[in-house]
Amino acid sequence: MVAWKRQLILFGGFHESTRDYIYYNDVFAFNLDTFTWSKLSPSGTGPTPRSGCQLSITPQGSIVIYGGYSKQRIKKDVDKGTQHSDMFLLKFEEGREGRWVWTRINPSGAKPTPRSGFSVAMAPNYQTLLFGGVCDEEEEESLEGDFLNDLHFYDATKNRWFAGQLKGPKSEKRKRRRGAKAEPEGANKQECGGTSAQAPLEVVKEVVAEDGTVVTIKQMLTAPGPAGQPQSDEDDSPEEAGSPMVEPCPRSNAMLAVKHSRLYLYGGMFEAGDRQVTLSDLYCLDLHKMDEWTVLVEADPETQEWLEETDSEEDSGADAGAEGGEDDDSEDSSEEDEEPQHPLVMPGERFADYLPRTEQYWVRLAQDDAGPDAKEKRVLKAAQAMAKAFFDDSA
Repeated sequence: MVAWKRQLILFGGFHESTRDYIYYNDVFAFNLDTFTWSKLSPSGTGPTPRSGCQLSITPQGSIVIYGGYSKQRIKKDVDKGTQHSDMFLLKFEEGREGRWVWTRINPSGAKPTPRSGFSVAMAPNYQTLLFGGVCDEEEEESLEGDFLNDLHFYDATKNRWFAGQLKGPKSEKRKRRRGAKAEPEGANKQECGGTSAQAPLEVVKEVVAEDGTVVTIKQMLTAPGPAGQPQSDEDDSPEEAGSPMVEPCPRSNAMLAVKHSRLYLYGGMFEAGDRQVTLSDLYCLDLHKMDEWTVLVEADPETQEWLEETDSEEDSGADAGAEGGEDDDSEDSSEEDEEPQHPLVMPGERFADYLPRTEQYWVRLAQDDAGPDAKEKRVLKAAQAMAKAFFDDSA
């Protein structure tokens, strides 16, 4: 969603239930004066159905839509995901009331690699800033993600992507000014581009969970490279190129905001094995200087907490018993005396509407009755039967 004049423009998304899923590519507008929704019907060929795409505004007042994710079923119980990297322009046609048009655009420059879960913000001069994300490598029975922490800028005026390269701390640049005059400019460039450039350093923090699982949090410390430097007498010497710069570790779904030409990056998540690690660190980057990231709040691995759904349900049940001050016998007797509170049927509601609204509840109930080894189809069938019986009794 993006703000456009006195409207909020919403595009795409998805809905998923236990049985099926659907992706959308429709466009809606919310009027901030009348507080009403309206569906737009742009002409031209627009994006395919997807979720997770990002929207931004160009200096000319058009809307850029980039990327996204969708999946489709290729055979029974097997889905294939697609990470979109195409870009479209949604433009309001002047002189034609309420008319919008789709145009597919193909920017030049250093394009981001296909990914999902990336974050965007509006940089100075109406440039769209893109950070991080994850590139999923899918097989039939597994899914592994390669998390990213790179920075890209899209200039809508030039219709071009630029890679966001950092120049390094200011103190190092002053040293380079003094030392660069002793050698020809071409020699400096050759040295920086040669094999003497140091590889990124990897800082590893390990946290041991209560169940003994070791979760590793990695952070890349990258030495300032020539790609982010203007080709001048300020390029790094081999000795100074080894000074590492701190960067946010690779992640997806980070939160971005720009204030007074400073980019603020908070949190996000990455995967460590079969666990998802949520981050709470905070970084800042001066978008005019583009020298280095500043750590405002460091990540503290010791404060990370991993919650599993089954554990939380068991804990909540235990907490409820502790608060009530009753022993196990009294809890069992109360459960026998009182029937569970099933989702109520709304007045005039049909079963076709009731089932999708309450399906997750009945599936959990059927799963508890059938046991952990029950097949998914059996659980789903039992859940629908339980829901139907309750619906009929409530009619």
